[in-house]
Amino acid sequence: MSSADNQMKVFAVGKRTVLGFGGQEILSQLNVSVYRDHLVSLIEEHAIETVAFDLAGIALVPSGMLGLLASLREHNVSVEVYNPSDDVNEVLTITRLNELMEIKQGNPLDESEPGSDSDGE
Repeated sequence: MSSADNQMKVFAVGKRTVLGFGGQEILSQLNVSVYRDHLVSLIEEHAIETVAFDLAGIALVPSGMLGLLASLREHNVSVEVYNPSDDVNEVLTITRLNELMEIKQGNPLDESEPGSDSDGE
């Protein structure tokens, strides 16, 4: 996915799509509406059923990004969050977003379905 600030990376595209942020510690200056548009386009174009976000190395996630993760359910996709920091995990628990998305540890690419495309970013 290319965007103005190029923070979000697409690692695998298919029914289960894996996204990440390149291990940035703090996701700052996110343009959530740009990301939302890109994600909705991906979901529609590839008939995505699950979006997996790898948050490895990220200490803080802006509230707008958390809202974006929760809003993806409106597009009939499930959301998986991999490797959240303790602070991010605490926020997901306090806000009960952990009830809307699956929280996991490990490599999200290990669970990609066979035949998914990887764009190598």
